Amino acid sequence: MIKLVYCVRRKAEIGADEFFRYWLEEHGPLVKSVAQVLNARRYVQSHSTEAKVNAGLSQGRGLGEPFDGITEVWWDSVDELIAGSTSPGGQAASKRLQEDESHFIDFADSRLFLTEEHAIFDFTE
Repeated sequence: MIKLVYCVRRKAEIGADEFFRYWLEEHGPLVKSVAQVLNARRYVQSHSTEAKVNAGLSQGRGLGEPFDGITEVWWDSVDELIAGSTSPGGQAASKRLQEDESHFIDFADSRLFLTEEHAIFDFTE
């Protein structure tokens, strides 16, 4: 499995409540509607909480501002990601998602990258 991790920050002119509402209630269903054409296997949004605790954790390590949240998208392989995103339907879906993201995500202050998970422990199983 390969995973895209997208660390997002909201646009400055959008309040936190509206950002999280839109991301969850509008953008999430849009992603779900194009997941199959993109060959995506799983999609998770993680919204930041506990601003004071986040700030304390970041300051204690000398880190910058926390992100507003992260998106994670899984594919079976890099080949599946590429096949899904380069097909005509995948290109149209990617364009549609990026256009929607431009309404609420500050692209210049957000980051994304591909990862491969290496589980060290999982006490929930």
